Amino acid sequence: MTTPSETLRGARGFTRLWTASTTSAFGSYVTILAVQVLVVDVLAGDAFDVGLVNAARWLPYLLFGLLVGVLVDRMRRRPLLVATDLLSAVALAAVPVLSVLGHLNVAWLIGIMFVFGLCRVVGDAAFQSFVPRLVHARLLGPAHARIDQSDAVAQASGPALAGGLVSWLGAPVAVLVDALSYLVSALLIATVRVDEGAPRTALRARGIGSEIGEGLRWIYRHATLRPLAISTHLWFVCSAVAGAVMTPFALRTLHLSPATLGLALALAGVGALVGASMAVGLGRRLGAGRVIITARVGTGLAWVLMAAAPLALPEGPTSGPWGGGTAWVVFAAGQLVLGLCMGSENANEMAYQQTATPDRLQGRMSATKRSINRAMIVVAAPLGGLLGDAAGYGTALTIAGAGLVVTAVVTLGSGLRDARLGDEHTGPAERLSPGAPPR
Repeated sequence: MTTPSETLRGARGFTRLWTASTTSAFGSYVTILAVQVLVVDVLAGDAFDVGLVNAARWLPYLLFGLLVGVLVDRMRRRPLLVATDLLSAVALAAVPVLSVLGHLNVAWLIGIMFVFGLCRVVGDAAFQSFVPRLVHARLLGPAHARIDQSDAVAQASGPALAGGLVSWLGAPVAVLVDALSYLVSALLIATVRVDEGAPRTALRARGIGSEIGEGLRWIYRHATLRPLAISTHLWFVCSAVAGAVMTPFALRTLHLSPATLGLALALAGVGALVGASMAVGLGRRLGAGRVIITARVGTGLAWVLMAAAPLALPEGPTSGPWGGGTAWVVFAAGQLVLGLCMGSENANEMAYQQTATPDRLQGRMSATKRSINRAMIVVAAPLGGLLGDAAGYGTALTIAGAGLVVTAVVTLGSGLRDARLGDEHTGPAERLSPGAPPR
């Protein structure tokens, strides 16, 4: 079996995977804005509709996430990545096609997002499990920092590009950019050369249950992975509430245009780029656990800052695309802080949980966390939309931000606070040496 590269520069397979990830990330940040503008402005939906569309995107994680983790651990990851990227391209291309035919509505959009989410639940688990096959364990932190940095560049430019495309060509056509990005990603990943060994033996139903249970026990009996997982689940609850109301809040309360909203979201990408650039150094200096907890407090405060943006609106009717100027500045500042915190956190979280988990459990560890995280979105996004429609979008953002701060502060009392990158935190299961075949 091919041994993971000792340096990122020498990891040609990782470089191609990283390029593919960057390409699809650019398209995805276009879709994030385009789909929500499509619901609110084109299809005349409300925050509850936005929540339903968001929930549909993540529902497959709830339904199939645990099973996917078992299957990914028993299959070659590269073919899965290629297949799911191609199917994602087809699903997204259906949006402009249905729009041209005059059949696009919220129900169709929910169905398309469900199919897209089904592709991504498999693709995400395969991607996270594929990275340790391409780089040495001690390079996982820098590898994820590089992925996060390019993702941050995409986050900085994608929403601005989306705002321009939506204003120029319309939201449905903007989604086509994402479809093309997944097609390019599939072609790049198909060129990665790595010996993944033979697939493991076929599963019986009883074996599936046993392996799912092993993945659950690994996470929720682990001294540091357990509080990390629980904190992350609650982070997704609060973030789903905020995400469901953010676009209606910006368009209807702050009176921003899609283009100026895109520019504000682009600042989150700038912050994420800076945060990802600092992530490895902060993790080594402070410890991964402290970086994660501190960043999550900052994330909550960022949402509270955005919720305060209406206080800066001028009295009387607001005209123009900037929401009175000052309100846009406050909202954009919140996006900048949000990106900074998320960028500094993510590489530490991903690298820590991967160095703490043996190769044979990588797929189940990743899929278990992701499936439960996304299940939180399925439940919380529609509820967040209802809360925003009933109590006000700003109130919903404030509640979400306060929830993030509280859950992060509570985590200070757990073992996560002292977690650092390194093999000493491996936990109860054995760690495989680099290049060892999975069992």
